[in-house]
Amino acid sequence: MGCSPGKGLSRVALNAFLPTLKKAQETVWLSDCYSQVLQATTLNLTTAYKNFFEKRAGFPKFKSNRALQSIQYPQNVKIVDGNVKLPGNIGIVKAKIHRLIQGKIKTVTVSKTPSGKYLASILTEIEGENPVIPEGKIYGIDLGLKHFAVVSDGEKVSKYDNPKHLAKHEFNLKRKQKKLARKQKGSKSRNRYRKVVAKVYERVSNSRQDFLHKLSYKLVSDSQAVIIENLHVKGMVRNHKLAKSISDVGWGTFTNFLAYKLEHRGGKLVEIDRWFPSSKLCQKCFYQIGEMPLDVREWTCPHCNTHHDPDANAAQNIRAEGIRIIKAEGSAVSAVGGKVSPTLGRKSKFRHSPMITEAPPSALCRVG
Repeated sequence: MGCSPGKGLSRVALNAFLPTLKKAQETVWLSDCYSQVLQATTLNLTTAYKNFFEKRAGFPKFKSNRALQSIQYPQNVKIVDGNVKLPGNIGIVKAKIHRLIQGKIKTVTVSKTPSGKYLASILTEIEGENPVIPEGKIYGIDLGLKHFAVVSDGEKVSKYDNPKHLAKHEFNLKRKQKKLARKQKGSKSRNRYRKVVAKVYERVSNSRQDFLHKLSYKLVSDSQAVIIENLHVKGMVRNHKLAKSISDVGWGTFTNFLAYKLEHRGGKLVEIDRWFPSSKLCQKCFYQIGEMPLDVREWTCPHCNTHHDPDANAAQNIRAEGIRIIKAEGSAVSAVGGKVSPTLGRKSKFRHSPMITEAPPSALCRVG
């Protein structure tokens, strides 16, 4: 790319340069690639530089061959007898399709996991009208570490314990990592055993996603809106005592899952300000206390003498604040449910990068 700020080769220029690269001795292997895969790569590259020059992202970096490997097929992918047919020289690849594919196939991303598995994420387009916002409950959610989520629907409070996925595999993981560390770098034995360690991490990731999917689906299936705090996870992990637990719990992924599930169903995700004093505010008389240490598991309001569970009280306050925001935006909502008018309603947003394995309108399948 060019050296001048904000200037470089355009996507058209990069695509025109591809035939030359295919003939060059050092990059002749590019001729084995399907042409549109290379063009999708130039699109990603130009987008990365554009985001950098417009100060939306850092400077693009070369990908390590040890990192997640992926390619994109922008068209001409077909499903044949339950298998995936990729264009070019690859042809039909055996696959386990995990859900029914609906609509027209647009883009397919094939990725290789560190454990050696190949996954295909199939993005489809379905024609139809935008979903109507359903009638249902309004949930307020307080996220934490002891209880992953404390949920209030205005009538009752439900608590969902933190499964602590990493802790369940930590002993096995440490034992395998020590064995990997003793192997000589660059050896075939080390490369083989790296996949053994990767499979343990994969089991941790799969169990985490399974829990987050089931809980998010349960909340979305009977709700019209979900209210949650806008947590600054990146800042919270700077606490070295809680960094591992916060990274393992998956709050950001949970928010993503709620966002696209609600958007697909027509519901609303409302994120309240992270500085809202949900734990320190009495939900009965709105008296706010000065401090609320993390180890305090109950407190009594000095103004109205109401006894509080901090987490349940926070979930109720989050719900009340979310309803206030919805009404301020011009939407009609009852205190414990009812219809939310889509007029002037806030659209849910992805605050984090969507995971490759979880494109909302796609069907996932394992290939190979």
